[in-house]
Amino acid sequence: MALETDGERDEILSCALEYVAGRVPVLAGVIDTETNRVIDHARAAQKLGVDAIVSTCPFYALGGPREVERHFRVIHESIDLPLFAYDLPVCVHTKLDPTMLVRLGRDGVLAGVKDSSGDDVSFRWLILENEDAGHPLQLLTGHEVCVDGAYLAGADGSVPGLGNIDPYSYVEQWKAAQAGDWSRVKELQDHLARLMFITRGIQGTVGFGAGVGAFKTAMWQMGIFDTNQMNEPVAALEGADVEHIVSVLKANGMMDADAPLRA
Repeated sequence: MALETDGERDEILSCALEYVAGRVPVLAGVIDTETNRVIDHARAAQKLGVDAIVSTCPFYALGGPREVERHFRVIHESIDLPLFAYDLPVCVHTKLDPTMLVRLGRDGVLAGVKDSSGDDVSFRWLILENEDAGHPLQLLTGHEVCVDGAYLAGADGSVPGLGNIDPYSYVEQWKAAQAGDWSRVKELQDHLARLMFITRGIQGTVGFGAGVGAFKTAMWQMGIFDTNQMNEPVAALEGADVEHIVSVLKANGMMDADAPLRA
């Protein structure tokens, strides 16, 4: 929710909580540039009734390892909710250290980690250190394309953006992993990896607009959203990019082959 205003953030959380109605936990992203702003967001989310909060390390005024660790400790001291660290170096320009994360888990500061770093080596080390410490952290991968490898290594779950487009395959993959059916896990991962091609070959923009923009465009073309409009200043994908996304959706069984483009 990093791009929404405070009011929009509250509206989104309120709608999510109402829809979920206690059936599953709701984790609120409370991402901001420095610790006190994160705490303000977390307090607002707590009042709304969320079950846990998720924060990156601070950004803009970049600190070192000591400041990053203190950031999470201060949030924990200030908010009576489970806290998950969000490892997202592509956006915040700091990679969270596995040893620090496990230390914070062992000390009761962190309940878990969402790892969207794309660094599978670091994530594997985090899994091993977490096991050696008695598994204080719930470890979730945000890496859509390599969830099978994360499960095989010992991850506790996944939080894939692509799950907005095909949640059923990710749920089935988790169940297959729990059952030890690794051939089915790989089969589903191959499908999901091919579906992730919607983010490849985008010509109109890069970064957030090509990634989340492709997800939103796919959901628009599938009839889930009414528009693929992005928040300012990110332009909506159009033209050949939309055609590319639809072709990938059709090739991977997410749209009927004869479905027309939505305009």
